[in-house]
Amino acid sequence: MSNKLWGGRFTESTDEFVQTFTASVSFDQRMAQQDIQCSRAHARMLASVGVLTQSDVQDILRGLDEISVEIEQGLFEWSVALEDVHMNIEARLTDRIGDAGKRLHTGRSRNDQVATDIRLYVRESITVICAQAKRLQYGMLDLAGRNADVIMPGFTHLQTAQPVTFGHHVMAWFEMICRDVDRLQDCAKRMNVMPLGAAALAGTPYPIDREHTRESLGFDQISANSLDAVSDRDFAIEFCAAGAILMTHLSRISEELVLWSSAQFDFIELPDRFCTGSSIMPQKKNPDVPELVRGKTGRVNGHLVSLLTLMKSQPLAYNKDNQEDKEPLFDTVDTLHDCLCAFADMVPAIEVKADNMYQSALKGFATATDLADYLVGRGLPFREAHEVVGNAVKFGVEQGRDLSELTLAELREFNTTIDDDVFQVLTLEGSVASRKHIGGTAPEQVMAAVAAATRALSD
Repeated sequence: MSNKLWGGRFTESTDEFVQTFTASVSFDQRMAQQDIQCSRAHARMLASVGVLTQSDVQDILRGLDEISVEIEQGLFEWSVALEDVHMNIEARLTDRIGDAGKRLHTGRSRNDQVATDIRLYVRESITVICAQAKRLQYGMLDLAGRNADVIMPGFTHLQTAQPVTFGHHVMAWFEMICRDVDRLQDCAKRMNVMPLGAAALAGTPYPIDREHTRESLGFDQISANSLDAVSDRDFAIEFCAAGAILMTHLSRISEELVLWSSAQFDFIELPDRFCTGSSIMPQKKNPDVPELVRGKTGRVNGHLVSLLTLMKSQPLAYNKDNQEDKEPLFDTVDTLHDCLCAFADMVPAIEVKADNMYQSALKGFATATDLADYLVGRGLPFREAHEVVGNAVKFGVEQGRDLSELTLAELREFNTTIDDDVFQVLTLEGSVASRKHIGGTAPEQVMAAVAAATRALSD
């Protein structure tokens, strides 16, 4: 049992399969730098309260610095026999500096140690992920600003509804990502509570200074209950929930990119570098990046369900089940980062086929609601105007002509208040220009929204 840091009570070695089955070092080693950061803060605190000597803490800090370099350079030898990242680093520290390394664990447990490490890791990950989201947002603003007056059909039920500008549509994407960033940042604030000091579950009899450690590690608060501190994984669930919503937004955008790049829509062209071809059909250009992002949404949704299921039946405090929190959490971090990175590179490079969008908007009676609003302006109650326009659309369908293609005489057959100024509202340009309120699709409003969003991102 000499290779175990907990082996004193046991009379036989761990079964070889069980040793591998229960080990987490293959995946939790990615928290090595956070673990070292946590240990540095703990060692300094123990020295400040007189539990460690200055000589011990200097040796510990030197040893941890050397181990950090070994890990960064890929020279550290990870051992499954030592189970996890914490015990691997502690064993290596003791090898390097002797008994001082054995004193580092005074006043803490792996329970509060891992709870602290994970929070440090997720906190840093949120910063990196939000930076990629911000890069995507700038790309969206660039795309929207360049296409503020490009007219396309707006859809409900995937049927032509009303004309909108492409820039306005892209700004809808932007608003989705704004909410995602807000959720992630809110999650980061709520999780920035330090568990270290809770020890195994009941706290520690040593005269620790938790405020010293909190300040050193940059936490906003100290956990108020030791049982909750070591067993709480709400922050991981909340992060994955925010991640699942973010991925759902990227998936919806992906669906539109896949549709719009098809020959049937032909609204946009995705750059070749974000697409692949077919091994058998030489004409194919497949939108693999948005398709893959759309597919990875299910992966992140699954991680959220996995964490919820993991925690649903656990009594207080720590249980070995919690080892299963890391792989779904880590994969969510990687998936969010990579999908945002791909979109941030791809979105501003989208080629917009304005003529095709415009011609598509001419189909499907996109200005029917504008005609109804026109009739309301002439004194008709909206429900009567709705019926009048419905009859006009029926006639247009039978004739194979859009409302804007009907003559004034034909339109007056449906309501005599219609005059020749009606054609100003039946044009696509007139329709989008009339929606010039805040949040509307008018080009001037799109440009105002882009300007305001750019200022907000820059602050």
